[in-house]
Amino acid sequence: MDIRDLVRLRKAKDRMDREFDQPLDVPALARSAAMSTGHFSRSFKVAFGEGPYSYLMTRRIERAKALLRRGDMSVTDACFAVGCTSLGSFSSRFTELVGETPSAYRARSHSPVEFIPPCIIMVMTKPIRNEEAIASQRS
Repeated sequence: MDIRDLVRLRKAKDRMDREFDQPLDVPALARSAAMSTGHFSRSFKVAFGEGPYSYLMTRRIERAKALLRRGDMSVTDACFAVGCTSLGSFSSRFTELVGETPSAYRARSHSPVEFIPPCIIMVMTKPIRNEEAIASQRS
């Protein structure tokens, strides 16, 4: 892969990290990286191990988990706060990555982690993709 492509892909990835709550889609990200949608998606997956949409949704679920841990925000509000537009899609993806529904996650106690810095919590509670979950179950 060309170094210029990697730089553009990194910028797109950084944009997803910064603007996760904005309406982002793969074609717009590809245009900002000066690539076709197909080339962008394939190159992103090669460079970062998952497709751009999957990456963006994982970041959104990470942020939603932090909002839900606080307990003062509804699942619907958290869904929209992280940039998702469909509560059904958000709930399905959340359940797939976290292993429990957003409502169940919000309802359970998170007090044991309230004194841990948020940056550590984010690493400890990072959602895992299906391939990682399957691999860890085999071990």
